[in-house]
Formats: sequence, C-alpha cells, structure tokens
Amino acid sequence: MSTSVVNTTDDPGADEKPTRGGWWRGRGELGLCAFLFVLGVLVVVDALSLPTDFAQRGPLGPKAVPVVVGTLLLLVSGLLARDVLRGGRGEAEGGEDVDLSAPTDTRTILLLAAAFLVNAALIDVVGFPLSSALMFWGAAYALGSRNSVRDPLVAAVLSVVTWIVFNELLGVPLPGGPLMEVL
Repeated sequence: MSTSVVNTTDDPGADEKPTRGGWWRGRGELGLCAFLFVLGVLVVVDALSLPTDFAQRGPLGPKAVPVVVGTLLLLVSGLLARDVLRGGRGEAEGGEDVDLSAPTDTRTILLLAAAFLVNAALIDVVGFPLSSALMFWGAAYALGSRNSVRDPLVAAVLSVVTWIVFNELLGVPLPGGPLMEVL
C-alpha cells in the first residue's frame, strides 16, 4: 500500500525542500567566470607594463599577443557568465567512465601539490634535473604507481632529457645543479 503527498497550496514548489547551496546551486561555473576574468585582467595589466625596446622590429611588439590573449579571456569570461546566468549549464561527463557522485580524492591532490611545491623549492638548490625527477616520481606515486625501480628511473631519464632539450637545443637556460656539472 503506497501513499502519496498531495500539494494543497497554490505554490507548485511548496513540496520541494530547500536545496543546499541556494542560489549558487547549479551556477558553479560562475567561479570559473570569475577566475577567467581575474586572469584576463592580470594578463592585460602585465602586458601593458612590459617595457618596449626602441629597436623592436615591425608594428607588433612584445605586448601584442598577451593583450590579445588577455582580452579574449575577458570576453570569454563575460560570455560564459551571461550564459550561466541565463540558465545554461555545462554538459555532464557522460562519455567517460567516471563516477560523478564520488567524493574528491583529496589525498591524491595534496600529494600532487606537494610534489610540485618540492620541485619549486628545490629547483635552485639542487638543479632542474634532480628536482624535476623528484616531482615526476612523486606525481607517479600520487597517481598510484608503486614500482620502486621503474618509476625513479623513468623520472630521472625524463627530467635529464627535458633539461637537455631546453638547455642545449632550445637555448633556455635551466639550473643544472651539481649533478649536471659532472656530465
């Protein structure tokens, strides 16, 4: 035997319970809009403060691309905010094998952040190859790989190859540290 609840008021939404989050519920994309707006403002302001060399060639200087990118970020943030406020919603992740109701894996996120921060703290002390190897190995560990021989070896090879490509082939000087002075 089942019973049903009958709405006896004139308000069609009277049976609905107040949702957690209130007005923000379903409008989480506005946070992304705000982030894109702030990022666009920072890019434009930083680009406009770039010093221009009197010997620059052509009509486009070093400010052109960052100003265009920053302006596009501002435009996209405004258009996205308008769409969200008009009721537009991002499409759910239906094509991936992901449980959207599962909680965030904060342990993995914190381990990845720690690996990145260790790299940032050690890069000037021990050099790019060693600090990046620690970051690559830490990221592999955070994402679930537990092979104690392969992971550090792949991380070391990847970081040294990256250092060689940037330092030697592209001419972008990265701190080599004490290990690179041996090579």
